[in-house]
Amino acid sequence: MQPGLSVVIPTLNAGQGLARSLSALFEAQETGLVHEIVVSDGGSDDDTLALARAAGAVIVRGAPSRGGQLQRGAAVAGGEWLLFLHADTVLPPDWAGCVQAHLPTGRPACFRLRFDRGGRAARLVAGWANLRTRLLHLPYGDQGLLITRAEYDRAGGFPDIPLMEDVALARRLGRRLVVLPATVTTNAERYVRDGWFRRGARNLWLLVCYLCGADPARLVRRY
Repeated sequence: MQPGLSVVIPTLNAGQGLARSLSALFEAQETGLVHEIVVSDGGSDDDTLALARAAGAVIVRGAPSRGGQLQRGAAVAGGEWLLFLHADTVLPPDWAGCVQAHLPTGRPACFRLRFDRGGRAARLVAGWANLRTRLLHLPYGDQGLLITRAEYDRAGGFPDIPLMEDVALARRLGRRLVVLPATVTTNAERYVRDGWFRRGARNLWLLVCYLCGADPARLVRRY
C-alpha cells in the first residue's frame, strides 16, 4: 500500500472528456498527492487509450460495465486512498488542498456538483443532486468518490452491475459519507440532448425503481 491517492477512471470512448479530467490531476501528481492514475477501459476505439498512456496511467481492460470497470480498476490500484472519477468530470482548481485537508478524517467523501452549461435548468438539476447527496447520502458517480482502501474493501467495493453501482456502494457507506467543500464540473450532453427536466425525471424514476428492487440490467436499457 502506497501513501497518496490512486485515481480510478472508467472509460468507454471517452477521449473528449478524458483530456480535461486528466489535466486537472497533473499538479497533484507532481506534488505527490496522486500516487497513480488507473484507467479502466471497456473497449474504446477512439483516442482514450492514447491519452491514458500519454498521462502515464495504468490501463486495465475488460467488458463494458461501469461497475465492473470500477471494480477492476480498484483491484490494481495501490494507493492508501482511492478517488473514483468519471471521465467527463473535471475537478476544480482547489481540489487538492481540499482533499489533503480531509484525509486525516478518514471518512469517505464526494464533491458538490455543477454542469458545464449555464442556465436555470442546469442550476436546478445540480441543486437537486446536491440536496439528494446531503439529505440521503446518495451521490452519483459524476460527483466523484474519495475513500480509503480499507473502507472500500470493508464495504464490499463496487458491484459488477451496469447502472447504480455508485448508489449501491453509497448505501453501504451511509452517513459516514460526507460532502467536500469543493465543486466538480460534469458534462451536460445527455441533459441537453434529452431535455433537462425529462432527463432529470428519468434519472429520479430509475433511482426509485432501483431502491425498490429493480434489476439494474433492465434499468440500463432505459438510461
